[in-house]
Amino acid sequence: MTKMNFKLGYFRSLGCALALGAVTHAAWALEPFAVKDIRLEGLQRIEPGTVFASLPVRIGDTYTDEKAAASIRALFGLGLFKDVRIDVKDNVLVIIVEERPTIAAVDFTGTKEFDKDALLKALKDIGLTDGRPFDKALVDRAEQELKRQYINRSMYTSEVVTTVTPIERNRVNLSFAVVEGDVAKISEIRIVGNKVFSESTLRGLFEQDTGGWLSWYTKSDRYSRTKLNADIETLRSYYLSRGYLEFKVESTQVAIAPNKQDVSITINVTEGDRFVVSKVKLAGNYLEKEAEFQTQIAIRPGEAYNADQVATTVKAFTDYFGNFGFAFARVEPKTEIDRATNRVEVTLVADPSRRVYVRR
Repeated sequence: MTKMNFKLGYFRSLGCALALGAVTHAAWALEPFAVKDIRLEGLQRIEPGTVFASLPVRIGDTYTDEKAAASIRALFGLGLFKDVRIDVKDNVLVIIVEERPTIAAVDFTGTKEFDKDALLKALKDIGLTDGRPFDKALVDRAEQELKRQYINRSMYTSEVVTTVTPIERNRVNLSFAVVEGDVAKISEIRIVGNKVFSESTLRGLFEQDTGGWLSWYTKSDRYSRTKLNADIETLRSYYLSRGYLEFKVESTQVAIAPNKQDVSITINVTEGDRFVVSKVKLAGNYLEKEAEFQTQIAIRPGEAYNADQVATTVKAFTDYFGNFGFAFARVEPKTEIDRATNRVEVTLVADPSRRVYVRR
């Protein structure tokens, strides 16, 4: 949720003012003159000092086309006025304003999924709180953002209705009424393109599933994009730790049924070939301690390439560099694939970076 830009309102209201003749002659062919006085009309709660402080023109200044446009811009830029007009009478500027209604109170009803105080704070942070000017565009954005948050929680049937109630002294009460829908449930998970491992084996890796007798407790059949992303990473790790160095998740389709209650997930994969490690080499600067670093290698030549072993080795190397004062060492694993033999050579390139000293 972001604050709105008031430029459109400025041009629209300025156009209305021109059409009404309030600044007609000034906007098109204003004869410059010295400002004799500045008067304000229409203020209710806003202090005159707020208006005068924002004006780019003072008594005695020469009033021009540019000053007229700048004055309108400055007043609309405050975000306090619904309309602004400037009349010129006998070298006196008469600034006629219509204040925006002020928000008297903001309330939420029906929100169980989100903490009410957290919602009120979020609105306050963007200017929707008691005592602030009412901004319909900002309210509309807040409503859309709240709906989006429910969609992110897979509560697709949730409804949000915003009510603005005018009350005395040009104020409004703002209410967001929410009818929360049920979380959409997974009706199907399909994995397409797998050949080496069965679909049931791969689905068994996932935190999310199509439900079972314990789903009322585990809620594993409730669709969550965050959990789906985690499941996809689990799937990727499963293949990469078993030699499938070039495994890819090509695409993921999430289809929501017309009833907005059932979700079907299709994951398209390319397994690629299985590669065996042929050799592990060290490159870069190992502080002339290659033999010591060799003892930290978890990667095993002759075994299937395993991304977990590579990650373990990289961490062991960076930790070992730390023993010598190189806390910011970088170790980058590089692979060279021989497709004819389905073998892969792993090179660990080290850069110890700068040494860190601790003062005592």
